[in-house]
Amino acid sequence: MKICRTISIACALTAGAALASDYPNRPIRMIVPWAPGGGSEISARILGQKLGEYLGTTIVIDTRPGAASMLGTQLAAHAQPDGYTLLFTDLPVTINPAVSKNVGYDLARDFVPVSMVATSPAILVMHPSVPAVNLAEFIALAKAQPGKITLGHGGVGATTHVVGELFQLRAGIKLNPVPYKGTGPAVADTVAGQVQSAISTMPAAVPHIQSGRLRGLAIAGKKRSAAIPDVPTMAEAGVKGVEGENWNGVLAPAGVPQAIIAMLNREIVKAVNQPQVRERLAALSLEAIPSTPGEFKKVLDSELKKWAEVVKAANIQAE
Repeated sequence: MKICRTISIACALTAGAALASDYPNRPIRMIVPWAPGGGSEISARILGQKLGEYLGTTIVIDTRPGAASMLGTQLAAHAQPDGYTLLFTDLPVTINPAVSKNVGYDLARDFVPVSMVATSPAILVMHPSVPAVNLAEFIALAKAQPGKITLGHGGVGATTHVVGELFQLRAGIKLNPVPYKGTGPAVADTVAGQVQSAISTMPAAVPHIQSGRLRGLAIAGKKRSAAIPDVPTMAEAGVKGVEGENWNGVLAPAGVPQAIIAMLNREIVKAVNQPQVRERLAALSLEAIPSTPGEFKKVLDSELKKWAEVVKAANIQAE
C-alpha cells in the first residue's frame, strides 16, 4: 500500500510539473469580486499589466460584483484548478463567513494562497463642522451624546463597517452607524455634511483631507501614511487595538499544481516589487506587500479569527 501511495504522489507531482512547463499558454482570468472603478479593480489592473508581461500572456480582469464580494468569490472557488482562473481578493473575504450563514465558499477548503499584493488601513474622518479637533475630543463628544453622532460606512459586513464597530468597542462609545452601498457614497455624504463622520478607505478619503473638506482623526493601521503624515494612528491617538487594513491578495482554486502556484508567486512578487508598480500603488495610498503563500495563509487565518470575534461582539448580521 505504501508503494502504491508513493507512486501516486510521484505521478501527481510529475503531472503538475509537466503542466507547469507549458504554463501559461493562453490568457489568465483574474476575477475581481467588486464593481469596476473601485480600488480593488484598479489595483488588479496595475498588477495584471506587469504580471502579464512577465508570464508572456494576457491577464484578463473580470469584475464580478455582488453580495459583498461573495458572488465573484464563489465563481472563483468553483473554477477549474488549472491556473487559468485566479481571484484578486481583499479583507472582506475573511469577514463574510462571520456575517453570513451561507457564503458559498470555504477559504481553507476551496482556495490556496498565492501572494499578498498591497495593503491600506481604514481611516476615521469627520466633517469640519463637528466641534472636535482630534480623536480625544471626538470620543468625549460621543460619550456626551451616545448614539447621536452619525458614522457612515460602506455597507453591512464591509471593511469600513467592522472597523467602525471595533473602534466603538475599544473606545467605549456608541455612534449611530449609517450604511451605504460602498465607501464612495459614505465619504461623499460626509463631505456634504449629511453624516458627521465616516470610516473610510484611504484612497477615498485622502484627497478630501488634503483639500480640507474632511478632517482626518486617526488611521486604523500600524503606522502613519506618507500622504497625510499629520494624521496619527488610533494607538497614537489613545485608542489601542484598532487595526483594520484592507489588504489585496491573489488566491487560486484549490487543486492548482504546486509548481504553478510557485511560478505565480515568483512572478507576482517580482511584479509588485517593480518601482513603477509600487509607485502606482502608493499613488492610491496603498503599500506594496508581496509575500510567500505561507505568509499569506497566516494572514488569512488570523483575520478570520479576529473579525469573527468582532462580528460576534458587535452582533453584526447580514441584511
